[in-house]
Amino acid sequence: MKQILMAIMASIMILAGGKDMRTLVLTPTPMMHCDSCETKIKSNMRFEKGVVKIETDREKQTVEINYDARKTNVKALQAAMQKIGYQTTVVSDEPQATNGNKGKPKKK
Repeated sequence: MKQILMAIMASIMILAGGKDMRTLVLTPTPMMHCDSCETKIKSNMRFEKGVVKIETDREKQTVEINYDARKTNVKALQAAMQKIGYQTTVVSDEPQATNGNKGKPKKK
C-alpha cells in the first residue's frame, strides 16, 4: 500500500512539474487607448493555445501573457496579436519561478 501511494505521489509531481511556464511582456502598436482595446486583446488572446493568463496595463502600454512554452512560443503569440491588429515589441520573456516570484530567486 505504501509503495502504491509513493508511486501515485511521484506521478503527480512529474505531471505538475511538466509545464514550462513563461511570462511574456509586449508593447502593442497602435497604443491601447480605452477599455475596448484592452478587452479586444484579452478576449482574443485567451483562446490562443498555451495561454494561461493575460493582463493589460493601459498606463504602461504593456500586455503581460503567462503561457506554457511547451504549447506555444513568442512568435506565435505575436502573430496572434497581429491578427487582431496589433504589431508588438517584446519587452521581456522570462521563465516563471515555482515560488511565484516571476523568475527571481526566493528570498531567505
